[in-house]
Amino acid sequence: MNGGDATELRSWLAAVSALTAAVNAGRGLRDVLDLVAATARELLGLDFCGVLVPDAAERNLVIAGWSGLTEEYVARVNSDRPVRLEADASGGAPSSRAYRSGRPCAVADISREPDFIWGGVAREQGYRSMLSVPLVTASGVIGTLNSYRSAVHEFGPEEIDRLQLLAEHAALAITSARVLDDLRDQRDLVMRSEKIHERLLRVAVRAGGVEGIAGALHDLLGAPVLVQGVRGEVLAEAGGPPDFPGDAGHGRRDEGAGLVGERGPHVVVDVVLEGEVAARVWVPGRAGALAPLDRRALEHASIVLSLELLRRRTALEVEQNLRGDLLADLLAGADPMSPSVRDRAGLLGHDLTRDHLALVAQVTAGGRPAPAGAIQRALAEAAALAAGVRPRPLVAVHRDVIVALWPVAATGPATGSATGPATGPAVGSAVGSAVGFATGSAAGRLAADVLRRAVVSARGVDDATVAVSDSAQRDIVDAYRTARGALTVAAHAGRGGGTIALDDLGVAGLLLQLGDPVRLRAYADRTLGALIGYDRDHGAALLRTLRTYLDSGLDRHLTARALTLHPNTVSQRLRRIEALAGLDLRSSQAVVDARAALIVLDVAEGADAARDRA
Repeated sequence: MNGGDATELRSWLAAVSALTAAVNAGRGLRDVLDLVAATARELLGLDFCGVLVPDAAERNLVIAGWSGLTEEYVARVNSDRPVRLEADASGGAPSSRAYRSGRPCAVADISREPDFIWGGVAREQGYRSMLSVPLVTASGVIGTLNSYRSAVHEFGPEEIDRLQLLAEHAALAITSARVLDDLRDQRDLVMRSEKIHERLLRVAVRAGGVEGIAGALHDLLGAPVLVQGVRGEVLAEAGGPPDFPGDAGHGRRDEGAGLVGERGPHVVVDVVLEGEVAARVWVPGRAGALAPLDRRALEHASIVLSLELLRRRTALEVEQNLRGDLLADLLAGADPMSPSVRDRAGLLGHDLTRDHLALVAQVTAGGRPAPAGAIQRALAEAAALAAGVRPRPLVAVHRDVIVALWPVAATGPATGSATGPATGPAVGSAVGSAVGFATGSAAGRLAADVLRRAVVSARGVDDATVAVSDSAQRDIVDAYRTARGALTVAAHAGRGGGTIALDDLGVAGLLLQLGDPVRLRAYADRTLGALIGYDRDHGAALLRTLRTYLDSGLDRHLTARALTLHPNTVSQRLRRIEALAGLDLRSSQAVVDARAALIVLDVAEGADAARDRA
């Protein structure tokens, strides 16, 4: 090896070392690209050199690093005449052919290339010939290394080999620089993301609540933000009154679904508690335009909002337990006028000095009493309704039914309450005001209707029967027992669903207000006691047969059809009923006595049930 070759080799080794050192020093991708162009220009004695890479859409090659080229030339090419990437290597610009084929492509004289559309800017820049060599890595071609000469020039094999050799090292350096840039970007994203999370969490810890979190998110995104509950209520709003969909929706999430999604032109973020959507965050007009950091901010906001809503839910559960304890004490006979009870109620927003109606709601699912989870969700809807009424009704679960002690002169809220579509602000206000103006059974029926709409809106509840006491009953325990007894009477009569006022039950409603199950049962036993004992001892159904016979207009065939029996079986049972009870069912007076006894028996059982469950 002669001295010139040794010098050249040292130059090449020094250049490659410089590229490696630049990457190891953590220099950015742009610096490495410029260094690659400068190294090629210096080693090969080029007039100009450029590194071209695909744009984000991979439709064009743009100049990303250069040496000797002017800023104006680079800007004009990149903005006005980027190198279009053709589908294959059969046509297009030299750089496109080199990129698609993975092989060098040279032009000795651009003036002789009829399809060379960059001739104008080339003449301004001052070059006549060019060589484009692909930058090849194990994963494919990542760009091209272009050399430009100001004179017409035939690029020989040795020159091409040298540029290819340099391109191999340059491709490795560029790939490493990209990896480092990506790592730096990820690190920066993580660090900024952590700061965002800390900021949102700090707002929540400092009792900023949902409103504070929405405000911080608005500042971070620079866009309006709406936090909406699952019933459609606005929990918080920041940055103006955007027009958002009114239906936030209930339900469980898909297991693979992300927190951040899109709905129309809006970005929507799920806030999840126990696998269910507890709230949603809406950002208007940002669909398809979220930066990675914005998406991280929304994800963090979802987590912090989940914690805030969990805190709220826990506080509400504690408060609801206190209401349940207060109701249980009242129904057990605690004096509502005693200072201790009155103070407990006052702290929870209830005024026990007023007269109250007693409303009792039995919720059902699939035709049967609803499970505990559905009852709790129904209670949450009822409590949300009660929150919008003043003085606030006392609502709690007692012995598997929802009980509401509703102030007779209640009025609606001055502003909308956080209630759902079925019991929304307008409904909450309307019922409060209407109950305040209505009197007697009209007030009770209206309160019962709206309470029923509230509990039926809960997920997992199919229907509900709501019974209401008479407004003349001042004693809370008596009012509750009457309403609970009305539920039992209605069930015996096959009246499930809807609202039940005492007026709806006729004589039974009147008897319920007597509140003396001992005297009522004694009356019923005088007529029906033998039938009750026979059914108990023999597993028979004489009492049910009698009830169905009377309800069927004394028609044995209709009775048989209702009981899925043969008419002869019905006749045999009726004869046994007459013998045991001493009734002649052909006598109109006996029929009246039997029907009255059944009514009294239902009332007595309802009163017994209410007393046992108080």
